Parts: sequence; structure tokens; C-alpha cells
Amino acid sequence: MAVNVSGNIRKMQVRLDHPVSYSLPLGNEAVALNEFIKKKITLEFSGKINCVHCGRNTNKSFSQGYCYPCFQKLAQCDSCIISPEKCHYEAGTCREPLWGDKFCMQDHIVYLANSSGIKVGITRASQVPTRWIDQGAVQALPVFRVRTRQQSGFIELLFKQHISDKTNWRIMLKGGIEELDMEQHKQQLLKECAEDIQAMQDRFGIHAISILTGMHTVSIDYPVENYPTTVTSLNFDKTPKIEGTLQGIKGQYLILDTGVLNIRKFGGYDITLTV
Repeated sequence: MAVNVSGNIRKMQVRLDHPVSYSLPLGNEAVALNEFIKKKITLEFSGKINCVHCGRNTNKSFSQGYCYPCFQKLAQCDSCIISPEKCHYEAGTCREPLWGDKFCMQDHIVYLANSSGIKVGITRASQVPTRWIDQGAVQALPVFRVRTRQQSGFIELLFKQHISDKTNWRIMLKGGIEELDMEQHKQQLLKECAEDIQAMQDRFGIHAISILTGMHTVSIDYPVENYPTTVTSLNFDKTPKIEGTLQGIKGQYLILDTGVLNIRKFGGYDITLTV
């Protein structure tokens, strides 16, 4: 089946199937991608970029798809999104308090994931398991449920004293990630951080900082036929026309026989997909 679709791209939409199901938003369409694995595809950048928030034309994309004015004014582009413990909502200086109510002053999950080894992460409760898939995790285990994004950031800081909060994307894309005993890692971290966790519960209340019990490790597999032995990053700004055989999809990356492409990095780019 021949496919030729054009439009501004957004991050791939995912569904936790076995393997994960992927679709690529292109303009007003969402193109199912799994069926194109082992087929030759072409993605060609027209040179036009539109802000993913306001739609205006922009010569350069900031923070994965925003024009500079939106990057400067939107709460979702503020530094506290990267460092949630720096949330300044209560200080009355949030860029968009209504947005903060909807996205930050909501229940969050602190979790452990195995993407390139053990790591800690946070996400809104409504974004489980999407966040795990976007990071290319092969295993994930929820540890805490907390009332706000800032509280999740405080817990993440405690765990970061012992484990990473980053994914090594090159290792993640090479596959062959060793399976871990996630429950054992959880219990070890809870033991090492017990005093600080108690202090957090004393400060915010035990109902605000809740340790999750009875949770099972979620295993995630991805539609990948062949993992690359050498990871070469592809970039529309350097190579407007990218083509190759689609070997698989993991995280927000397309794995081609010519290199890997981080779709999320190029949000708002006007692309034509040809299969």
C-alpha cells in the first residue's frame, strides 16, 4: 500500500499493546506506523516550521516545537517543568496559573524504569504508561502517588542521590537491556531514603505522599526487527530528506537502517511521509 501524507508532525501517539502500537500525527491525520516496519520510508522536510501551540511560522523551534514567544511565556516551557522541585506556583509567579491547576496541581506518580538501566522518573497519573513508553523503558514500576508535581520532584531528588534520572538514549536504542528486579530496587531505595520520606510525609501529610503497595512491574516490548549496532542520529535541519528501511520504533525514535530519528525533537516541522 502506497502512502503519501504531509503536514506538521507531533510526537508519536502510543498504545500499550504487545508490541507497542505507534501512530504518527501528520497534520490532521494519524498514520499507523507498525505496518511499515521492514518497508522503505521517506520523510522530507519542506523547510516550514509551525509552533505546536499557536501555529505561527517560526524559523527555529524551541523546546521541541514552540516558537520563541511561546517558549518565553508558556508555563509548559518554564524551567520548573524540567526541575519540578523549583515550582513557584505557591509564590504566585506561575506563568499560567490555570494551566498549573490542570497539569501541575494534580496527582503525579514517581516511578522506577529500566530504559538503559535503573532510573527514577515522574509523570502525571494520567500519563501512565505513555511516559514510560516515550522513554523507551522495557520495565516500569510505580512507587509513589503524590498530590502535586512539585512533591514528585522532591521525591525524585531523594532517589537521585542513589540512582540516575536520565536515560542513555544510545544504549536504549541498541536493545538487549538486561531485565532487573524492580521490586528489589524499590525496597532498597525506600530503605535508603526512609528518614527523608518520613520528613516529607510529616511536611505534606501521609495522604499527599503515598507509597504504593501491591504494584506489579510492567514489561514493555517494542516493534523492532533489528537494533542498530552503531547509533547514528538523523536530523532534518542537516538532512531535509531522510530515507531508509524502517527497522523498528522505540521510545520516540524511528530506527532506520540509515540511522535513528527522534520524532519528538522535530515537533511542528512540516513533513511529507512516503512509503
